[in-house]
Amino acid sequence: MRGRDLNKERLVRDTAIQMLVEQGLQGFSMNKLASACSISVATLYIYYKDKDDLIRKLGADIGSRHMDALLNGFSPDMRFREGIRKQWENRSQFYLKYPLEAMCAEIIRYSPYGECMDKKKLRAFKDAMSAFVQNAIDRGELKPMPVEAFWSIVYGPLYTLLRFHSQGSSLAGRKFVFTKELMLQTLEIVLDALSPATGK
Repeated sequence: MRGRDLNKERLVRDTAIQMLVEQGLQGFSMNKLASACSISVATLYIYYKDKDDLIRKLGADIGSRHMDALLNGFSPDMRFREGIRKQWENRSQFYLKYPLEAMCAEIIRYSPYGECMDKKKLRAFKDAMSAFVQNAIDRGELKPMPVEAFWSIVYGPLYTLLRFHSQGSSLAGRKFVFTKELMLQTLEIVLDALSPATGK
């Protein structure tokens, strides 16, 4: 039995991510992946049992790295503005450094394969964010609201900017490049909208 070739394994992983982003789950197959990597389908089965195993392992790997990145330098005890700024910085840095991985994670997360994410790390992230939000509400830094509304308002603008960046253009068709300055300007508008009138 042939051993694992780390370079070939990396090629398979990176090509699979690119194909999932470009073709989606429905268009993805082991035969297409093998062809794109110029290897035999049999070689793929050295690394993965089948297509489902490959997608689950990709999702677990990317999800784990993403969770680590989101919690880097973040604490539930941070003041609201400081903590959300850190979240925006962490999320934008991961997206800009690993754009295909970030998009692939979204595809897998909102599919039947979504359960493959590391449950321990996902729980740690959810617990940290829940505590952070509750602390902000308790300190009067955040208006109470449904979690769905919070998530949409806090992160929707950031991911819209990042999508414009990945497309290279905005809705008006103008050339668009994500910048830290624009991110911070947008963040201030979001934070002002979320802050109670009594304090920021």
